[in-house]
Amino acid sequence: MDGSGCRCVNFKLRSVGDRKAAVNGDFVMTAPEVQKVIQALRKGHIDVVELHQHSLTEQPRLFYLHFWAAADGVALARALRPAPDATGPAPPRPSASTSAGTPQWPFM
Repeated sequence: MDGSGCRCVNFKLRSVGDRKAAVNGDFVMTAPEVQKVIQALRKGHIDVVELHQHSLTEQPRLFYLHFWAAADGVALARALRPAPDATGPAPPRPSASTSAGTPQWPFM
């Protein structure tokens, strides 16, 4: 990892009926991205549930942010979109297979 770019965005958008939906999920990001993502989520009325770390010595230092909201489904999707855009570009992914021909998982 080179220290730039969001590592992971994971979310679930589920219908709760009557055009309403609920979304919850998380980001894994570096320190320079934290405030930008929080601001994007709050602007879209998406609640930040928790921000924390898993390790004290990892490099780059990663932060884990969990979020949640319930509202009109289309409005939620539109409100969520700016948050991943607030992160830097992710580092390049490895090729689809190693030189030995072993497939790489998409999260590697």
